[in-house]
Amino acid sequence: MKHIFLSSLACLLVLLSACSGAHRPSNETAASDSLSNPVYAKGFSVKTLDNGVRLVDVADPQEDEDRMPVDYHFALVQKGAQDVEIPQGYVRVDVPVERTIVMTMLQLSNFLILDGLDAVKGITGTKNLFDKDVRRRVKEGQIVKIGMEGNFDTELILTAHPEVIFISPFKRGGYDAIKETGITLIPHLGYKEMHPLGQAEWIKFVAMFIGKEQQADSLFNHIAEAYNSMKVDPNSLSSDTIPTVFSGEMHGGNWYAVGGKNSLAQLFRDAGADYVIHDDNTGGVNIEFEQMYATAANADYWRILNSYEGDFSYQALKKAEPRNELFKAFREKRVIYCNMKQTPYYELAPVRPDLVLTDLVHIFHPAMVPADYQSTFYQLLK
Repeated sequence: MKHIFLSSLACLLVLLSACSGAHRPSNETAASDSLSNPVYAKGFSVKTLDNGVRLVDVADPQEDEDRMPVDYHFALVQKGAQDVEIPQGYVRVDVPVERTIVMTMLQLSNFLILDGLDAVKGITGTKNLFDKDVRRRVKEGQIVKIGMEGNFDTELILTAHPEVIFISPFKRGGYDAIKETGITLIPHLGYKEMHPLGQAEWIKFVAMFIGKEQQADSLFNHIAEAYNSMKVDPNSLSSDTIPTVFSGEMHGGNWYAVGGKNSLAQLFRDAGADYVIHDDNTGGVNIEFEQMYATAANADYWRILNSYEGDFSYQALKKAEPRNELFKAFREKRVIYCNMKQTPYYELAPVRPDLVLTDLVHIFHPAMVPADYQSTFYQLLK
Protein backbone atom coordinates (compact mmCIF):
# COMPACT_ATOMS: atom_id res chain seq x y z
CA MET A 1 0.00 0.00 0.00
CA LYS A 2 2.78 2.41 0.97
CA HIS A 3 4.65 1.53 -2.23
CA ILE A 4 1.65 2.43 -4.37
CA PHE A 5 1.22 5.73 -2.51
CA LEU A 6 4.85 6.74 -2.97
CA SER A 7 4.89 5.64 -6.60
CA SER A 8 1.82 7.75 -7.32
CA LEU A 9 3.40 10.81 -5.76
CA ALA A 10 6.66 10.18 -7.60
CA CYS A 11 4.87 10.16 -10.95
CA LEU A 12 3.16 13.43 -10.09
CA LEU A 13 6.45 15.03 -9.00
CA VAL A 14 7.96 14.12 -12.36
CA LEU A 15 4.99 15.74 -14.05
CA LEU A 16 5.38 18.85 -11.89
CA SER A 17 9.02 19.17 -12.87
CA ALA A 18 8.14 18.85 -16.54
CA CYS A 19 5.50 21.57 -16.41
CA SER A 20 7.44 24.19 -14.46
CA GLY A 21 9.61 25.30 -17.37
CA ALA A 22 12.05 28.18 -17.22
CA HIS A 23 9.87 30.34 -19.45
CA ARG A 24 7.42 30.81 -16.55
CA PRO A 25 8.35 31.36 -12.87
CA SER A 26 6.51 29.12 -10.42
CA ASN A 27 5.00 32.11 -8.60
CA GLU A 28 3.62 33.71 -11.76
CA THR A 29 -0.07 34.54 -11.31
CA ALA A 30 -0.87 36.06 -14.70
CA ALA A 31 -1.99 32.75 -16.21
CA SER A 32 -4.84 32.85 -18.70
CA ASP A 33 -8.40 32.08 -17.64
CA SER A 34 -8.15 28.81 -19.53
CA LEU A 35 -5.68 27.54 -16.94
CA SER A 36 -7.72 28.41 -13.87
CA ASN A 37 -11.34 28.10 -14.97
CA PRO A 38 -12.88 24.80 -13.92
CA VAL A 39 -14.41 22.21 -16.21
CA TYR A 40 -16.05 19.94 -13.62
CA ALA A 41 -16.12 22.06 -10.46
CA LYS A 42 -19.26 24.14 -9.97
CA GLY A 43 -18.17 26.11 -6.92
CA PHE A 44 -15.88 28.73 -8.43
CA SER A 45 -15.33 30.70 -11.61
CA VAL A 46 -12.56 33.00 -12.81
CA LYS A 47 -12.28 36.11 -14.95
CA THR A 48 -9.19 38.21 -15.62
CA LEU A 49 -9.55 41.96 -16.14
CA ASP A 50 -7.49 44.02 -18.57
CA ASN A 51 -5.41 45.36 -15.66
CA GLY A 52 -4.34 41.82 -14.73
CA VAL A 53 -6.60 41.51 -11.70
CA ARG A 54 -8.19 38.09 -11.49
CA LEU A 55 -11.74 37.96 -10.20
CA VAL A 56 -12.68 34.75 -8.42
CA ASP A 57 -16.31 34.09 -7.58
CA VAL A 58 -17.21 31.33 -5.11
CA ALA A 59 -20.70 29.88 -4.68
CA ASP A 60 -22.28 26.71 -3.35
CA PRO A 61 -21.78 23.89 -5.92
CA GLN A 62 -25.07 22.39 -4.71
CA GLU A 63 -26.94 25.70 -5.05
CA ASP A 64 -28.44 25.30 -1.60
CA GLU A 65 -29.58 28.85 -0.89
CA ASP A 66 -30.99 27.89 2.51
CA ARG A 67 -27.61 26.76 3.83
CA MET A 68 -25.39 29.10 1.81
CA PRO A 69 -27.27 32.21 0.73
CA VAL A 70 -24.08 34.28 0.29
CA ASP A 71 -21.61 34.19 -2.58
CA TYR A 72 -17.97 35.18 -2.12
CA HIS A 73 -15.95 37.43 -4.39
CA PHE A 74 -12.19 37.93 -4.42
CA ALA A 75 -9.90 40.10 -6.52
CA LEU A 76 -6.45 38.54 -6.79
CA VAL A 77 -3.83 41.25 -7.26
CA GLN A 78 -0.15 40.64 -7.92
CA LYS A 79 1.88 41.56 -4.84
CA GLY A 80 3.46 44.96 -5.13
CA ALA A 81 0.91 46.29 -7.59
CA GLN A 82 -0.07 49.88 -6.78
CA ASP A 83 -3.20 51.90 -7.57
CA VAL A 84 -5.09 48.87 -8.89
CA GLU A 85 -8.82 49.30 -9.28
CA ILE A 86 -11.05 46.38 -8.34
CA PRO A 87 -14.82 46.10 -8.78
CA GLN A 88 -17.11 46.91 -5.88
CA GLY A 89 -18.03 43.90 -3.77
CA TYR A 90 -14.71 42.13 -4.25
CA VAL A 91 -12.19 41.51 -1.46
CA ARG A 92 -8.61 42.21 -2.46
CA VAL A 93 -6.08 39.42 -1.92
CA ASP A 94 -2.44 40.01 -2.75
CA VAL A 95 -0.92 36.96 -4.42
CA PRO A 96 1.03 34.79 -4.28
CA VAL A 97 0.08 34.10 -0.68
CA GLU A 98 3.09 33.03 1.35
CA ARG A 99 1.43 32.25 4.70
CA THR A 100 -1.93 30.54 5.18
CA ILE A 101 -3.86 28.18 7.44
CA VAL A 102 -5.93 25.23 6.21
CA MET A 103 -8.85 23.77 8.13
CA THR A 104 -9.36 20.35 6.55
CA MET A 105 -7.40 17.44 5.17
CA LEU A 106 -9.07 18.01 1.81
CA GLN A 107 -7.59 21.49 1.68
CA LEU A 108 -4.21 20.19 2.81
CA SER A 109 -4.29 17.58 0.04
CA ASN A 110 -4.41 20.43 -2.49
CA PHE A 111 -1.24 21.94 -1.09
CA LEU A 112 0.49 18.56 -0.93
CA ILE A 113 -0.12 17.69 -4.56
CA LEU A 114 0.95 21.20 -5.65
CA ASP A 115 4.16 21.01 -3.61
CA GLY A 116 2.91 24.10 -1.78
CA LEU A 117 3.58 23.18 1.85
CA ASP A 118 5.88 26.16 2.35
CA ALA A 119 2.77 28.37 2.38
CA VAL A 120 0.99 26.29 5.05
CA LYS A 121 1.65 27.68 8.53
CA GLY A 122 -1.26 26.17 10.41
CA ILE A 123 -3.52 23.11 10.40
CA THR A 124 -6.27 21.84 12.69
CA GLY A 125 -4.59 18.58 13.68
CA THR A 126 -2.59 15.54 12.61
CA LYS A 127 -5.07 12.71 13.18
CA ASN A 128 -4.72 10.06 10.46
CA LEU A 129 -2.00 12.19 8.85
CA PHE A 130 0.68 10.16 7.08
CA ASP A 131 2.79 12.81 5.38
CA LYS A 132 6.19 12.84 7.11
CA ASP A 133 7.05 16.32 5.86
CA VAL A 134 3.94 17.84 7.44
CA ARG A 135 4.55 15.98 10.69
CA ARG A 136 8.16 17.18 10.74
CA ARG A 137 7.09 20.79 10.18
CA VAL A 138 4.56 20.51 13.02
CA LYS A 139 7.18 19.04 15.34
CA GLU A 140 9.65 21.78 14.47
CA GLY A 141 7.07 24.52 14.90
CA GLN A 142 6.95 25.56 11.24
CA ILE A 143 3.27 24.57 11.20
CA VAL A 144 1.08 25.15 14.28
CA LYS A 145 -1.97 23.14 15.31
CA ILE A 146 -4.79 25.63 15.90
CA GLY A 147 -7.43 23.27 17.31
CA MET A 148 -10.50 21.76 15.71
CA GLU A 149 -13.44 23.48 14.05
CA GLY A 150 -15.67 25.00 16.64
CA ASN A 151 -12.82 25.30 19.14
CA PHE A 152 -10.04 27.27 17.48
CA ASP A 153 -7.15 28.82 19.41
CA THR A 154 -7.15 32.42 18.19
CA GLU A 155 -3.77 33.17 19.77
CA LEU A 156 -2.12 30.32 17.89
CA ILE A 157 -3.76 31.50 14.68
CA LEU A 158 -2.28 34.95 15.15
CA THR A 159 1.20 33.54 15.88
CA ALA A 160 1.10 31.85 12.46
CA HIS A 161 0.68 35.31 10.82
CA PRO A 162 -1.54 34.02 8.00
CA GLU A 163 -2.36 36.32 5.11
CA VAL A 164 -5.52 34.30 4.43
CA ILE A 165 -7.25 31.31 6.01
CA PHE A 166 -8.99 28.61 3.98
CA ILE A 167 -12.25 27.57 5.63
CA SER A 168 -15.10 25.11 5.07
CA PRO A 169 -18.33 27.04 5.68
CA PHE A 170 -21.30 25.25 7.18
CA LYS A 171 -19.41 22.44 8.80
CA ARG A 172 -18.94 22.82 12.55
CA GLY A 173 -17.94 26.42 12.05
CA GLY A 174 -16.64 28.50 14.92
CA TYR A 175 -15.33 31.21 12.61
CA ASP A 176 -16.77 34.22 14.43
CA ALA A 177 -13.68 34.64 16.58
CA ILE A 178 -11.44 34.35 13.53
CA LYS A 179 -13.43 36.98 11.66
CA GLU A 180 -12.61 39.45 14.43
CA THR A 181 -8.90 39.12 13.64
CA GLY A 182 -9.46 40.79 10.26
CA ILE A 183 -7.75 37.95 8.40
CA THR A 184 -9.36 37.23 5.04
CA LEU A 185 -11.27 33.95 5.08
CA ILE A 186 -11.32 31.99 1.82
CA PRO A 187 -14.13 29.40 1.51
CA HIS A 188 -12.95 26.12 0.02
CA LEU A 189 -16.07 24.28 -1.14
CA GLY A 190 -14.48 21.26 -2.75
CA TYR A 191 -16.22 19.03 -0.22
CA LYS A 192 -19.59 20.07 -1.68
CA GLU A 193 -18.80 19.19 -5.28
CA MET A 194 -21.04 16.50 -6.76
CA HIS A 195 -18.45 15.00 -9.11
CA PRO A 196 -15.13 13.47 -8.00
CA LEU A 197 -13.26 15.41 -10.68
CA GLY A 198 -15.06 18.56 -9.52
CA GLN A 199 -13.62 18.07 -6.05
CA ALA A 200 -10.15 17.40 -7.44
CA GLU A 201 -10.33 20.49 -9.63
CA TRP A 202 -10.15 22.73 -6.58
CA ILE A 203 -6.40 22.37 -6.87
CA LYS A 204 -6.80 25.07 -9.54
CA PHE A 205 -8.53 27.27 -6.97
CA VAL A 206 -5.73 26.90 -4.42
CA ALA A 207 -3.11 27.28 -7.15
CA MET A 208 -4.31 30.80 -7.98
CA PHE A 209 -3.56 31.91 -4.42
CA ILE A 210 -0.05 30.42 -4.23
CA GLY A 211 1.15 30.94 -7.80
CA LYS A 212 0.95 27.35 -9.02
CA GLU A 213 -1.59 27.70 -11.83
CA GLN A 214 0.37 25.98 -14.57
CA GLN A 215 1.28 23.05 -12.34
CA ALA A 216 -2.34 22.67 -11.26
CA ASP A 217 -3.61 22.74 -14.83
CA SER A 218 -1.14 20.08 -16.00
CA LEU A 219 -1.78 17.91 -12.98
CA PHE A 220 -5.54 18.11 -13.28
CA ASN A 221 -5.47 17.31 -17.00
CA HIS A 222 -3.45 14.19 -16.16
CA ILE A 223 -5.89 13.20 -13.41
CA ALA A 224 -8.99 13.82 -15.54
CA GLU A 225 -7.55 11.85 -18.47
CA ALA A 226 -6.72 8.91 -16.20
CA TYR A 227 -10.18 9.04 -14.60
CA ASN A 228 -12.10 9.22 -17.85
CA SER A 229 -10.05 6.46 -19.44
CA MET A 230 -10.92 4.16 -16.54
CA LYS A 231 -14.60 5.12 -16.36
CA VAL A 232 -16.88 2.23 -17.27
CA ASP A 233 -19.31 2.79 -20.12
CA PRO A 234 -22.68 1.59 -18.78
CA ASN A 235 -23.72 0.69 -22.33
CA SER A 236 -20.95 -1.91 -22.37
CA LEU A 237 -22.57 -3.78 -19.48
CA SER A 238 -25.62 -5.96 -19.44
CA SER A 239 -28.10 -5.42 -16.61
CA ASP A 240 -27.07 -8.64 -14.88
CA THR A 241 -23.40 -7.55 -14.75
CA ILE A 242 -24.05 -4.22 -13.01
CA PRO A 243 -23.57 -4.84 -9.27
CA THR A 244 -25.44 -2.90 -6.61
CA VAL A 245 -23.59 -1.23 -3.72
CA PHE A 246 -24.34 0.63 -0.51
CA SER A 247 -22.13 2.52 1.92
CA GLY A 248 -21.59 3.43 5.57
CA GLU A 249 -22.05 1.94 9.04
CA MET A 250 -24.13 2.36 12.16
CA HIS A 251 -22.78 5.05 14.52
CA GLY A 252 -24.56 6.27 17.63
CA GLY A 253 -27.76 4.47 16.71
CA ASN A 254 -27.99 5.91 13.20
CA TRP A 255 -26.64 5.16 9.75
CA TYR A 256 -25.22 8.09 7.79
CA ALA A 257 -26.21 7.53 4.17
CA VAL A 258 -24.99 9.81 1.39
CA GLY A 259 -27.45 10.88 -1.27
CA GLY A 260 -27.79 9.73 -4.84
CA LYS A 261 -26.11 12.84 -6.23
CA ASN A 262 -23.12 12.72 -3.90
CA SER A 263 -19.64 12.44 -5.44
CA LEU A 264 -19.34 8.96 -3.90
CA ALA A 265 -22.47 7.87 -5.73
CA GLN A 266 -20.93 9.24 -8.93
CA LEU A 267 -17.79 7.20 -8.30
CA PHE A 268 -19.88 4.06 -8.00
CA ARG A 269 -21.69 4.83 -11.25
CA ASP A 270 -18.46 5.56 -13.08
CA ALA A 271 -17.06 2.26 -11.78
CA GLY A 272 -19.96 0.40 -13.37
CA ALA A 273 -22.07 -0.14 -10.27
CA ASP A 274 -25.51 0.97 -9.12
CA TYR A 275 -25.68 2.86 -5.83
CA VAL A 276 -28.83 1.73 -4.01
CA ILE A 277 -29.92 5.25 -3.05
CA HIS A 278 -31.30 7.08 -6.07
CA ASP A 279 -32.70 10.26 -4.52
CA ASP A 280 -31.66 13.80 -5.42
CA ASN A 281 -29.93 14.42 -2.12
CA THR A 282 -26.33 15.55 -2.53
CA GLY A 283 -25.21 15.34 1.06
CA GLY A 284 -26.25 12.71 3.52
CA VAL A 285 -28.86 11.91 6.12
CA ASN A 286 -28.95 9.87 9.31
CA ILE A 287 -31.39 6.98 9.01
CA GLU A 288 -32.28 4.03 11.19
CA PHE A 289 -30.89 0.55 10.59
CA GLU A 290 -34.24 -0.80 9.49
CA GLN A 291 -34.51 1.77 6.71
CA MET A 292 -31.02 1.01 5.41
CA TYR A 293 -31.68 -2.71 5.58
CA ALA A 294 -34.89 -2.32 3.60
CA THR A 295 -32.89 -0.47 0.95
CA ALA A 296 -29.69 -2.50 0.85
CA ALA A 297 -30.45 -5.99 2.19
CA ASN A 298 -29.74 -7.65 -1.18
CA ALA A 299 -27.04 -5.29 -2.46
CA ASP A 300 -24.02 -7.07 -3.91
CA TYR A 301 -21.34 -4.91 -2.26
CA TRP A 302 -20.94 -2.86 0.90
CA ARG A 303 -18.38 -0.03 1.05
CA ILE A 304 -16.88 0.93 4.42
CA LEU A 305 -14.34 3.66 5.19
CA ASN A 306 -13.32 4.04 8.83
CA SER A 307 -10.46 4.47 11.29
CA TYR A 308 -10.14 1.13 13.05
CA GLU A 309 -7.43 0.28 15.55
CA GLY A 310 -5.84 -2.91 14.29
CA ASP A 311 -7.08 -5.11 11.47
CA PHE A 312 -10.76 -4.74 10.64
CA SER A 313 -12.66 -7.97 10.01
CA TYR A 314 -16.11 -9.44 9.45
CA GLN A 315 -16.07 -10.42 13.10
CA ALA A 316 -15.42 -6.81 14.12
CA LEU A 317 -18.20 -5.65 11.80
CA LYS A 318 -20.63 -8.09 13.38
CA LYS A 319 -19.52 -7.17 16.90
CA ALA A 320 -20.20 -3.48 16.19
CA GLU A 321 -23.77 -4.31 15.11
CA PRO A 322 -24.95 -7.94 15.19
CA ARG A 323 -27.59 -7.25 12.55
CA ASN A 324 -24.85 -6.47 10.01
CA GLU A 325 -24.62 -10.17 9.22
CA LEU A 326 -28.11 -9.98 7.71
CA PHE A 327 -26.86 -8.10 4.64
CA LYS A 328 -26.18 -10.18 1.56
CA ALA A 329 -22.86 -8.37 1.05
CA PHE A 330 -21.77 -9.49 4.52
CA ARG A 331 -22.82 -13.11 4.02
CA GLU A 332 -21.09 -13.33 0.64
CA LYS A 333 -17.94 -11.55 1.90
CA ARG A 334 -18.20 -8.59 -0.45
CA VAL A 335 -17.34 -5.73 1.87
CA ILE A 336 -15.17 -3.08 0.20
CA TYR A 337 -12.91 -1.64 2.87
CA CYS A 338 -10.40 1.14 3.52
CA ASN A 339 -8.81 1.83 6.91
CA MET A 340 -7.75 5.47 7.22
CA LYS A 341 -5.30 4.53 9.97
CA GLN A 342 -3.41 2.39 7.49
CA THR A 343 -3.92 4.37 4.29
CA PRO A 344 -3.34 8.08 3.44
CA TYR A 345 -6.90 8.32 2.16
CA TYR A 346 -7.69 11.96 2.89
CA GLU A 347 -4.22 13.13 1.86
CA LEU A 348 -4.48 11.62 -1.60
CA ALA A 349 -7.99 10.45 -2.52
CA PRO A 350 -9.57 13.95 -2.85
CA VAL A 351 -7.04 14.94 -5.50
CA ARG A 352 -6.61 11.51 -7.12
CA PRO A 353 -10.14 10.23 -7.80
CA ASP A 354 -8.68 8.29 -10.71
CA LEU A 355 -6.94 6.01 -8.19
CA VAL A 356 -10.14 5.56 -6.18
CA LEU A 357 -12.06 4.77 -9.36
CA THR A 358 -9.51 2.18 -10.46
CA ASP A 359 -9.76 0.44 -7.09
CA LEU A 360 -13.53 0.20 -7.45
CA VAL A 361 -13.43 -1.00 -11.05
CA HIS A 362 -10.91 -3.62 -9.97
CA ILE A 363 -13.46 -4.90 -7.44
CA PHE A 364 -16.66 -4.56 -9.48
CA HIS A 365 -15.23 -5.63 -12.86
CA PRO A 366 -11.81 -7.25 -12.29
CA ALA A 367 -11.40 -8.23 -15.94
CA MET A 368 -11.16 -4.53 -16.85
CA VAL A 369 -8.01 -4.02 -14.76
CA PRO A 370 -4.62 -5.75 -15.17
CA ALA A 371 -4.34 -8.96 -13.20
CA ASP A 372 -1.33 -7.71 -11.22
CA TYR A 373 -3.06 -4.50 -10.11
CA GLN A 374 -2.30 -3.43 -6.54
CA SER A 375 -5.03 -1.43 -4.79
CA THR A 376 -4.26 2.04 -3.46
CA PHE A 377 -7.16 2.49 -1.03
CA TYR A 378 -9.96 -0.08 -1.32
CA GLN A 379 -9.90 -3.84 -1.35
CA LEU A 380 -12.28 -6.63 -0.43
CA LEU A 381 -12.26 -7.26 3.30
CA LYS A 382 -10.64 -10.58 4.15
